[in-house]
Amino acid sequence: MGDDSEWMKLPVDQKCEHKLWKARLSGYEEALKIFQKIKDEKSPEWSKYLGLIKKFVTDSNAVVQLKGLEAALVYVENAHVAGKTTGEVVSGVVSKVFNQPKAKAKELGIEICLMYIEIEKGEAVQEELLKGLDNKNPKIIVACIETLRKALSEFGSKIILLKPIIKVLPKLFESREKAVRDEAKLIAVEIYRWIRDALRPPLQNINSVQLKELEEEWAKQPTGAPKPTRFLRSQQELETKLEQQQSAGGDAEGGGDDGDEVPQIDAYELLEAVEILSKLPKDFYDKIEAKKWQERKEALEAVEVLVKNPKLEAGDYADLVKALKKVVGKDTNVMLVALAAKCLTGLAVGLRKKFGQYAGHVVPTILEKFKEKKPQVVQALQEAIDAIFLTTTLQNISEDVLAVMDNKNPTIKQQTSLFIARSFRHCTASTLPKSLLKPFCAALLKHINDSALEVRDAAFEALGTALKVVGEKAVNPFLADVDKLKLDKIKECSEKVELVHGKKAGLAADKKESKPVPGRSATSGAAGDKDMKDTSAPKPGPLKKAPATKTGGPPKKGKPAAPGGAGSTGTKNKKGLDTKEIVEPELSIEVCEEKASAVLPPTCIQLLDSSNWKERLACMEEFQKAVELMDRTEMPCQALVRMLAKKPGWKETNFQVMQMKLHIVALIAQKGNFSKTSAQIVLDGLVDKIGDVKCGNNAKEAMTAIAEASMLPWTAEQVMSMAFSQKNPKNQSETLNWLSNAIKEFGFSGLNVKAFISNVKTALAATNPAVRTSAITLLGVMYLYVGPSLRMFFEDEKPALLSQIDAEFEKMQGQSPPAPTRGISKHSTSTTDEGEEGDEPDEGGNDVVDLLPRAEISDKITSELVSKIGDKNWKIRKEGLDEVASIINEAKFIQPNIGELPTALKGRLNDSNKILVQQTLNILQQLAVAMGPNIRQHVKNLGIPIITVLGDSKNNVRAAALATVNAWAEQTGMKEWLEGEDLSEELKKENPFLRQELLGWLAEKLPTLRSTPTDLILCVPHLYSCLEDRNGDVRKKAQDALPFFMMHLGYEKMAKATGKLKPTSKDQVLAMLDKAKANMPAKPAPAKATSKPVGGSAPAKFQPASAPVEDSVSSSVEPKPDPKKAKTLGVSSKAKNTQGKKVPSKTSLKEDDDKSGPIFIVVPNGKEQRMKDEKGLKVLKWNFTTPRDEYIEQLKIQMSSCVAKWLQDEMFHSDFQHHNKALAVMVDHLESEKEGVIGCLDLILKWLTLRFFDTNTSVLMKALEYLKLLFTLLSEEEYHLTENEASSFIPYLILKVGEPKDVIRKDVRAILNRMCLVYPASKMFPFIMEGTKSKNSKQRAECLEELGCLIESYGMNVCQPTPGKALKEIAIHIGDRDNAVRNAALNTIVTVYNVHGDQVFKLIGNLSEKDMSMLEERIKRSAKRPSAAPIKQVEEKPQRTQNISSSANMLRKGPAEDMSSKLNQARSMSGHPEAAQTVRREFQLDLDEIENDNGTVRCEMPELVQHKLDDIFEPVLIPEPKIRAVSPHFDDMHSNTASTINFIISQVASGDINTSIQALTQIDEVLRQEDKAEAMSGHIDQFLIATFMQLRLIYNTHMADEKLEKDEIIKLYSCIIGNMISLFQIESLAREASTGVLKDLMHGLITLMLDSRIEDLEEGHQVIRSVNLLVVKVLEKSDQTNILSALLVLLQDSLLATASSPKFSELVMKCLWRMVRLLPDTINSINLDRILLDIHIFMKVFPKEKLKQCKSEFPIRTLKTLLHTLCKLKGPKILDHLTMIDNKNESELEAHLCRMMKHSMDQTGSKSDKETEKGASRIDEKSSKAKVNDFLAEIFKKIGSKENTKEGLAELYEYKKKYSDADIEPFLKNSSQFFQNYVERGLRMIEMEREGKGHIPTSTGISPQIEVTCVPTPTSTVSSIGNTNGEEVGPSVYLERLKILRQRCGLDNTKQDDRPPLTSLLSKPAVPTVVSSTDMLHSKLSQLRESREQHQHSDLDSNQTHSSGAMTTSSSCTANIDDLKKRLERIKSSRK
Repeated sequence: MGDDSEWMKLPVDQKCEHKLWKARLSGYEEALKIFQKIKDEKSPEWSKYLGLIKKFVTDSNAVVQLKGLEAALVYVENAHVAGKTTGEVVSGVVSKVFNQPKAKAKELGIEICLMYIEIEKGEAVQEELLKGLDNKNPKIIVACIETLRKALSEFGSKIILLKPIIKVLPKLFESREKAVRDEAKLIAVEIYRWIRDALRPPLQNINSVQLKELEEEWAKQPTGAPKPTRFLRSQQELETKLEQQQSAGGDAEGGGDDGDEVPQIDAYELLEAVEILSKLPKDFYDKIEAKKWQERKEALEAVEVLVKNPKLEAGDYADLVKALKKVVGKDTNVMLVALAAKCLTGLAVGLRKKFGQYAGHVVPTILEKFKEKKPQVVQALQEAIDAIFLTTTLQNISEDVLAVMDNKNPTIKQQTSLFIARSFRHCTASTLPKSLLKPFCAALLKHINDSALEVRDAAFEALGTALKVVGEKAVNPFLADVDKLKLDKIKECSEKVELVHGKKAGLAADKKESKPVPGRSATSGAAGDKDMKDTSAPKPGPLKKAPATKTGGPPKKGKPAAPGGAGSTGTKNKKGLDTKEIVEPELSIEVCEEKASAVLPPTCIQLLDSSNWKERLACMEEFQKAVELMDRTEMPCQALVRMLAKKPGWKETNFQVMQMKLHIVALIAQKGNFSKTSAQIVLDGLVDKIGDVKCGNNAKEAMTAIAEASMLPWTAEQVMSMAFSQKNPKNQSETLNWLSNAIKEFGFSGLNVKAFISNVKTALAATNPAVRTSAITLLGVMYLYVGPSLRMFFEDEKPALLSQIDAEFEKMQGQSPPAPTRGISKHSTSTTDEGEEGDEPDEGGNDVVDLLPRAEISDKITSELVSKIGDKNWKIRKEGLDEVASIINEAKFIQPNIGELPTALKGRLNDSNKILVQQTLNILQQLAVAMGPNIRQHVKNLGIPIITVLGDSKNNVRAAALATVNAWAEQTGMKEWLEGEDLSEELKKENPFLRQELLGWLAEKLPTLRSTPTDLILCVPHLYSCLEDRNGDVRKKAQDALPFFMMHLGYEKMAKATGKLKPTSKDQVLAMLDKAKANMPAKPAPAKATSKPVGGSAPAKFQPASAPVEDSVSSSVEPKPDPKKAKTLGVSSKAKNTQGKKVPSKTSLKEDDDKSGPIFIVVPNGKEQRMKDEKGLKVLKWNFTTPRDEYIEQLKIQMSSCVAKWLQDEMFHSDFQHHNKALAVMVDHLESEKEGVIGCLDLILKWLTLRFFDTNTSVLMKALEYLKLLFTLLSEEEYHLTENEASSFIPYLILKVGEPKDVIRKDVRAILNRMCLVYPASKMFPFIMEGTKSKNSKQRAECLEELGCLIESYGMNVCQPTPGKALKEIAIHIGDRDNAVRNAALNTIVTVYNVHGDQVFKLIGNLSEKDMSMLEERIKRSAKRPSAAPIKQVEEKPQRTQNISSSANMLRKGPAEDMSSKLNQARSMSGHPEAAQTVRREFQLDLDEIENDNGTVRCEMPELVQHKLDDIFEPVLIPEPKIRAVSPHFDDMHSNTASTINFIISQVASGDINTSIQALTQIDEVLRQEDKAEAMSGHIDQFLIATFMQLRLIYNTHMADEKLEKDEIIKLYSCIIGNMISLFQIESLAREASTGVLKDLMHGLITLMLDSRIEDLEEGHQVIRSVNLLVVKVLEKSDQTNILSALLVLLQDSLLATASSPKFSELVMKCLWRMVRLLPDTINSINLDRILLDIHIFMKVFPKEKLKQCKSEFPIRTLKTLLHTLCKLKGPKILDHLTMIDNKNESELEAHLCRMMKHSMDQTGSKSDKETEKGASRIDEKSSKAKVNDFLAEIFKKIGSKENTKEGLAELYEYKKKYSDADIEPFLKNSSQFFQNYVERGLRMIEMEREGKGHIPTSTGISPQIEVTCVPTPTSTVSSIGNTNGEEVGPSVYLERLKILRQRCGLDNTKQDDRPPLTSLLSKPAVPTVVSSTDMLHSKLSQLRESREQHQHSDLDSNQTHSSGAMTTSSSCTANIDDLKKRLERIKSSRK
């Protein structure tokens, strides 16, 4: 049993590791209880067990193991840190638990695994379980499978990755163990529940019996989709949601959720890819060309077998595809054609998207082969082309398909139409945009009129499918001319169609995944036309795009035109109009007359052709009235215009009648349902009259009305052809003028540029100059929309004409096209935006190029040319390339079919001759321009190889490749590049050049995209490996690209992708991801959308789409640098904001002339009023993460009164270029309008913060440039930023310090630097500190560096709230993940170290070992560069001089008023304004010195400013004259007393002794006059702080400065102490001193008393006595609560601080005894609650045990005495004063008090009284005897040991001195005579040494420099009392002495009755080391701010242990009086 008792004493964690099983069992049980009790998942308790959990589960004893498993399960469930143990614990469970015979153990093991999955560690668990499947023990395998099954069943297939499980299933089915096979079967069934048929292919090769069994099981499974029943911690809210749903009885949402879960798993994904290229027969390529068909067949059969593999590995299949294509196209044996088609099908199915690059080559060949009639060939070809279609997009193959549509062979036409129909089924509304639909519909419409029935039927089916996919609204415009019969047939087909996406086209509504069988139309009933409408209604977006993309040229530029255009294709959104009106049949003249007579007065019709013009005029008037009154639906437009055209019609000779006629035409067009048929009747006449001087305008008006009714594109085409078929030049020029104007009004969308251009060319060639001019004007307008690409159409014009055109274009440059004003009203809904067609960001000017005739060059790419390009001789290769270049040059614009050229050029991209590589790249660039957007079909086979060239080692080759890639991307858009795996494969290559170029390119392109293909995720793993690449440039580029990847993929996906990384890499990458998350830009606003003008409901529908981007900033968010686009954007978003007001560009043009005059208007008190409004919350406080609209509006309104209107328009324009202009203007006016700028400064700064949120770098750079100039100006003007200005600007400026661009960061730092001249550095500090909390590491690093600079330049005073807190926060960053941040933090702390030495370590608190070692290493390194820092400091100071406001504010207690006013008062007060100002600067520098406190700097400072100081202070070297000079001012100060006192007090702390003395005498003057003394009220703390700062400065700096005369120092001491005594004699003022300040003051005074350097001065003892007197005064006169509290805290600090001298603590305790003696008189004025709280905190920091460990028993006795006295005075009531202590029950204090009360109750009052009188020097004898003996025994042991003998003697001496009657004889008796002599001799030596030297009786021989404690608390410093004997020395003694001293110093005694200052003494030249700074300095500001309580709590943080000196007693009240008297005599004699 002995053993038992041994282990039972052990702590729980040790029991758990014990070798005895019982001990472990007990340990696990206790651990389990502990785990169940801990409520906080982050409790530190968990970490204790982190390493033990594996032992819990792998215990060798089965019984114990069970208990261990239970405990482990609870641990995993509740501990925050449990995730760290996943790998080891799960592997332990697998190997040691799953093989246990007990079922309970296995259950618990499985539960633990599932719990790990729940705490988000699924991947690690799964990995261990899969490893377990390779174990030899079948039990373990079964348990692993079971665990996986349960996990899948509970968590679902989203959490448990199925692919790795499915991979091992076949192996499990082959196991010899039945149990394993059965378990495998169960998991296969479970997997089937989740992914259904996707599981079949991977399991097709298992044993047929097993497969059959599986099939049966599968068949039993319910069809509903399974739902997870258990959730990850992060999804717990889902769980509750699910439960609520279930309780509500419905699972509406549940259904929605799993809708996307079911199709998520694709069987293809679960398969392993097979590599087949290497398995091709070696002679395959020969055989396939063989003449015998059998050999060719063998070759194909070999391929067929290989391609049957369902998933093929990517590779270069170009040659194989080429061979198969050749067989399909050229082979005469149809059987082989079918076989080759099957091989292609296999390839397409196996490669999927990777086959896409070959699709373009194969599709035309297959389509043309449809001429074969044999069904099996046709079927094989159909299957092939359908499979190929799925690997690419319709867009990519559209050109090839459309080309085949014109084939004469009906079978080809039929099969192509059927293929189109099948393809459409796979499309959705978004993937089948109008631009694509239009050409297909046009081709199919030809086919529906074909003579062959099967062709017609196929075309109907294709059109029907299109109708079904995109809805009638989108297709109807193309079916305008189809008669009703055919239209019905199309609709009928549409109803039969079953879409692949089962109506998910737009809504994900019904989930039929019915794939139609290739080649046959699926006719499984109507999915319901109703559905179709639903689907297309919400998604009309993508369909509306056609006009813009196809014919309208320049989308982004011309976007404002889009609505007009969208309407212009005929999509009128008036229901009945949709088809009826557009296809109005032509009516005969009789029908027209009949219809007209029904609506017109009969006279009107009769007089139409009257020969009298007046009658005709009257008839027209009636006609007009009738038309005006007619209702739209009843107006027979065609009949009416026919009537107007009736003889004389348009040949009317009377201009009045003609004008009326034309006006009526316009009216009819506006008011009626005007068709193109009607338009054709009148247009000819209108064109004829357009040149007429009188009627021309009416004709134009009518034409405009017709254009509005029948769409501008159609009208314009008609009008142009009519005008140019006439000879009349006037008509031609006016028609051109009308068109120019119409384009501006209607927008450009849908216009047929090609037709225009030919007409314009005709016009340019006209002889009539007016026609030419009009043509050039029209070109100018077109240029606005089309852009520079328009010029290429006219390059062959004559130079003179070309220069005119260029001049016109020049004029238009920089202008934005106006928003269309017409063509909207009727078609408003067509402006609802086109959803996600963002995959074509390229449609810029390229579309115009589409309109050019393209040359076919494939016939020129002959096989000879191709072989030349591939020749062995480089010269011939070069010739070949030259030829290609010239072919492309000649053709200018080419068709996409370029034959074998791509393969030939691809080969040259890796040519060994770099010159040829560059030439090839140039050709490819040409090719991109020549082919236009069609080049996209070559991206895969030619574009990707260009990217490979980016890895070339030669810089120029890489540059050429990059230019080529950009040229291609400009034409193709990015979608093609990002689709598929090609790009990720490139990134995978470990070529640093390739990686950095490619990542740079992606970083540039990605931000401009609105959406990207999902394949982008494939690049992410390689991006992560680039982040850790050994090449620094690659890493940098990867980091830059990271935010843009995240912008498209989202943080979640990217973080998930880190799962496969190694743990170390994962942490680094996750840190970078967090950083990138902070920098992630918003996706670009959909450009087209922003540019929609406000027509009808457009904005309402659009705005949600642009949600992330605030309207006001929308232009700046479009990061594309293209200025044209940006301009348009600007206008449009403006148009949107202003809801249809005038377009801003116009207004700004008009106001050009008003730009003279000031830009900032000075509004008196404007700024003050704004500040008041903001304070009173009348307006929004400027505080946001991104600026919302209301902030921008508010700023606009505030600016309107004080900023010139035109400038404001520029400032709030939506286009960034206008912001640049505004900034340029502001820079120009900066100097000339200083007052205005300062008056509007708050608004200017706010506006600049908005610019920080723009993405445009040029604006940002300009803004920063302006800010630099602005702050320079402000500092010259000596302006001080108000709090309001600072807080609404600095935080946003600091955001920019984290910009990726170096230039910007430098600028921001420069601005921050300059800001310190206009805003106190100490106030800047918290803002910058806030910046260090950013997620952006660059920002953290820069902010830390800036903090370092501030501390270096301004000293520790800038640290807010206290140096301790600030440095702790800075030190946290030493452990940052980012290297730059770590360095910056280390450098900052090293800066502090250079200034303050080792105190730094106390200030920064505890650091981890790693961080501390880094810091120490860095400090060592910095030490090797001696004195660099201080010198730099000196140089920097003048630049970063801080103004007085900061220093004054530091010392000021009241609210921070605007300092500038104080300065002025101070100046007016002293007669010399210049002097005052200089004082301000120098004083500033002095304060820095006090803060920096660095000896070396101090020595150099005087040289810097010495001469100035002399000039200023010469007159005031001696105090008296100054007193007289200043005193008159004190009488008449009144209002500005406070600020004057502030100013003077601030000078008390000056580093210049004279300044300080002068200030002190002025204050003394005030204190000595009773009536004036009150003026100091409210300034006491401030004055005391300044005083102890000065004491501190003397102690550290002046005393060490040999150059300084020591009598100067003594003079300063005399002033300080005299002042203080005066102050502490005025009780009302003395009571104002707060606890914190008193603590610091006492610290300063005690430090002064212990300063051994003073006793070296002549009258040093005198100084110390004066300080004694002062201390007594402070103790008696201060607020008793405050001083008592201060002393307690001080005692606590001094005991904690290792550096503190034992003497120091002793003096503090003596002060406390003094206070205890005063208690009986003062007890009623003391706040006992607060004192008891202080004692409670003291006891918490120093529990009894700890205090007993102190070398001295003074502290514990002091505490007991204090409590005892309090108990005695208050009795049991003392217990009512514990209110401020939070948890009294845990308080040691309460227990102690209770004991005392009990004790005092037990004993008689008299006895306890006596005991109190005896005091603490004698404690109860019984208890003390033993203690004393122990104590002495300890001392003698020390004396006996070699090391500690001296220490022992010193302790014995102390002991004898304090207990003079103590008996040490017994101890000496037993020792040798030699030892006894040794002891006596030692004691004598000590006595001589101390009596000769000590200035305080209890001195313990401490070293001359006393390291003063530095505890990181808000307050600091202490006090002492030399008068340690019980008696009070009368002040008269000292007064007398002081009078004598004053006379010696030449100071007047007459007025100074109560003011005994000190003497001046000389110090010895010895140079004591300068002591490092303490918390006294650090906490100047905070003592005023922080409450006492905070101080106490922060004190608890400091955990330094205290080693106290050998103090062996403490005296409470009147200790042994005789003894004390003797000692006093000794002191006096030694002093004399």
